[in-house]
Amino acid sequence: MSGHAIGTSGADIRAKLNHPVVDADGHMIECTFAILDFVKQVGGADIANRYEKYLKDTSSAPGRRAVWVGNSGPASIDRATAMLPKFYMERLDEAGIDYGVCYGTQALGVLRIADDELRPVIYRAMNTMYADMFKGLDYRLTPAAVIPIHKPEETIAELEFVVKELGLKAIVMNTQIQVPHPEVVKNAPELAQYSMATTSPAIDQGDKYDPVWAKCVELGVTPTCHNSTRGRGTLHGSPSNYVYNSLGSFGKGSEYFCRSILMGGVASRFPTLKFAFLEGGAAWASNLYNSLFEYWEKRNVRALAQNLDPAKLDVDLLVEKFEKYGNEYLTAERIREDPNHPASTHLPVPPEEVDDFTPAGITKPGQIRDIFANNFYFGCEADDSLNGLAFDTKYNHYGIKLKAILGSDIGHWDVPDMTKVMVEAYEMVDEGFMTDEDFRDFSFGNVVDMHCSMNPDFFKGTIVEDTAAAYMKEKAKA
Repeated sequence: MSGHAIGTSGADIRAKLNHPVVDADGHMIECTFAILDFVKQVGGADIANRYEKYLKDTSSAPGRRAVWVGNSGPASIDRATAMLPKFYMERLDEAGIDYGVCYGTQALGVLRIADDELRPVIYRAMNTMYADMFKGLDYRLTPAAVIPIHKPEETIAELEFVVKELGLKAIVMNTQIQVPHPEVVKNAPELAQYSMATTSPAIDQGDKYDPVWAKCVELGVTPTCHNSTRGRGTLHGSPSNYVYNSLGSFGKGSEYFCRSILMGGVASRFPTLKFAFLEGGAAWASNLYNSLFEYWEKRNVRALAQNLDPAKLDVDLLVEKFEKYGNEYLTAERIREDPNHPASTHLPVPPEEVDDFTPAGITKPGQIRDIFANNFYFGCEADDSLNGLAFDTKYNHYGIKLKAILGSDIGHWDVPDMTKVMVEAYEMVDEGFMTDEDFRDFSFGNVVDMHCSMNPDFFKGTIVEDTAAAYMKEKAKA
């Protein structure tokens, strides 16, 4: 993209807009010594010592290569900003941002803790620390609580705690549960940690997690996904190349959870529940959305019955063609004796047993459209040149616009200057990939819609309270 003139800042872009900017995904950088203070407060000195050892062990694991991901040099000011919420709030005007939701950085590692004793203490300590760090800043900033997902009862308990006791209103969930292979657990438990495979809380779980989704609706919180896919056993598992592993990893993590919610029937069973998939962009979402209609066309239950049912195979036609076009081993006799080849694709079961859409609660293609249009929100970083795909009504089936939301990613390595985030984001308008109305939705309206649809009071008492309320009224009339 062409870019703005040198010297343009986020404040300059904000001055051009007739609406506020709400950052859906900025980042704080937690100090480990502060985390350990709160872990000790919640779980005692022994747990704090265990967690400190856990951090050292995971950071120095064999084969793990050191990488530079924290801002230094000229960007040290932004590193300090992300570490000090009061300073962060003071600099929002420089960035051209009115209000921000802040996600933890070490939180992304906390989400992966599998230890049943350690995990609930660390989550509770982190959330208590976040509430304390951001106390008195809720006019312009709010932190996102971390929510465990390994056990539904643990999830519900932490949801109740962060909303009812801490007063937090934004959350991020682990959406990739690492589970060891049962045979390894049975026969060589000491090796179980090396046999981990990913499972989702949103598919192949029956109704196990339905109380979790119901609790989110009850408490008015939007489950957000901030998972990537990296490490041994993934397609992003290089021990030597960070960029190789990072490229597309958040998009794949988001796509995994989104696909699980849709095909696991969660969105159908909980039609008012919103979900956000952060930092992965909108390109994967557009690809998934449009691909679903191609699958629907050929794999809905009626199409299966008409075109793929093995019981309808015309064996006589096969025999006739094998007689005419076969050879010494592709013979009519052999195909008549066993016509279902390859056997794995022609198992003799009724179409209902291989129907994936109806069990997901999808009986017509318009439901796919409605779920993407009403339930899903896609976090996009400012420098992603494909953000405009979300707003391309010619490309997207049914002419819909996907609900992309701007996440600044302030505090991380890919934002060397927080005052340039809005400059990069607005280039989509300059280049014609978004209209001004699209940009309003991207940087304000969609994230307001997401949070206010779950919790009408989300922005009450904030700098954007009045404009957010006006936007929701306008939306209700449309």
